Amino acid sequence: MAITASMVKELRDSTGAGMMDAKKALTETDGDMQAAVDWLRTKGLAKAAKKADRVAAEGLVGVAVRGGRGVAVEINSETDFVGKNADFQKLVRDVTVAALDAGDVEALKVSDLGGKSVADTLTAAIATIGENMTLRRMEAVEGESVAAYVHNAAAEGLGRIGVLVALNGADAEKTAGIGRQIAMHIAALAPLALDEASLDPAVLEREREVQTQKALEENASAAKPKPDAVIHNNIIPGRMKKYLEEVTLTGQKFVINPDITVAQAAQEAGVEIVGFVRMAVGEGIEKKQEDFAAEVAKTLAG
Repeated sequence: MAITASMVKELRDSTGAGMMDAKKALTETDGDMQAAVDWLRTKGLAKAAKKADRVAAEGLVGVAVRGGRGVAVEINSETDFVGKNADFQKLVRDVTVAALDAGDVEALKVSDLGGKSVADTLTAAIATIGENMTLRRMEAVEGESVAAYVHNAAAEGLGRIGVLVALNGADAEKTAGIGRQIAMHIAALAPLALDEASLDPAVLEREREVQTQKALEENASAAKPKPDAVIHNNIIPGRMKKYLEEVTLTGQKFVINPDITVAQAAQEAGVEIVGFVRMAVGEGIEKKQEDFAAEVAKTLAG
């Protein structure tokens, strides 16, 4: 596969690797971007790429809670200007409230909203506001109580990052306090999963492969190589333990008190975290980057 300059730039931007290292990684992996990231990490030349670094969509996330159920909804727009539009904000808020009675995003689209379906209401809003908009997704959590938090809120319950935390245990007042703190932690550190058991096995296996290859290559070039038993029984498990502490909510150091983990903070408050949602506008969506100079040159060339 031909390795283009734009591919090299994309890999450099997402990993911080040097230009030649990025090019070599793409060459070694036949242009497979994800495999190239892993290749760079194996060589110690990059950190794991974060999906949020490649986000480029606009719109708002809405959160709503009723009793022991909380929902988060994302509606995308073409520009960030629309996110400040009062009509758009009302639309997102109304759709989010409707989501409290919907099982999933497809059910939400056909839900009633003032005599029209959510989908038809969105279509009408597109004509009124003048931008294309998409009801992209919804997620829900349930527990004895649910805490919600919106980071950099555009309006009440609306913003670019919405978080829900479902909890069991403790009295309502105490649950609200620790719930909000944990929600703020999630907004800041973006854990991949609640705990090891809920982490995608494919993600876990991929990380294990990266750490295994990295440990073996480091050992092969060491002045005094360690026995294979030490590599497989101590070093790799140790690195995987650290990885889990970094990417699972219960294993992360609590931002409010870094001396304890989130799991310990919850235990001290007498609550159990049973689920969470962290939804950021546009995460996972790639937006085409326009090269203005190239576009002008192409136009002039006819």
